[in-house]
Amino acid sequence: MADPKSLYQEVILDHNRKPRNYGTLAHASHKAEGHNPLCGDHLSLTMNLDGDRIDGIAFHGESCAICKASASMMTATVKGKTRAEAETLIGEFRDMATGKLDLTGRPHHLGRLTVFAGVRDLPTRVKCAILPWHTLHAAFNSVVSASTESEDDPMHAPIGDA
Repeated sequence: MADPKSLYQEVILDHNRKPRNYGTLAHASHKAEGHNPLCGDHLSLTMNLDGDRIDGIAFHGESCAICKASASMMTATVKGKTRAEAETLIGEFRDMATGKLDLTGRPHHLGRLTVFAGVRDLPTRVKCAILPWHTLHAAFNSVVSASTESEDDPMHAPIGDA
């Protein structure tokens, strides 16, 4: 079996160098800006819904490798899914990254996203990984801006001093 840390590093590097769905959608039905003031990450997410299904999704911005890789894998995973399926993934990813989801203890829908499970051991990087998911949640709810530090953000997940 491959070393999880090595696999994590490979995935992060691959998605950082060649992010999937990087760019913008010209006539997006939903959009939001995400900010992580602690790290300086900033990303914009644009999305088109066809009924309740994600027909197109893209992101761009300046962020660290973990944030960019998370956004890349997130957009690839949620494209074609319903809003309800994406919201389930949002909650599961957040819970996995913050150590609240035992991946062996119950069924989940994360698939390859579990490569980010180790981020829970890096408290200052957790918010980098969950920022794209905060931003997707904000876009679904027509919230223009999301922050990892906003107390009124329903995704707010304080991690230690981070």
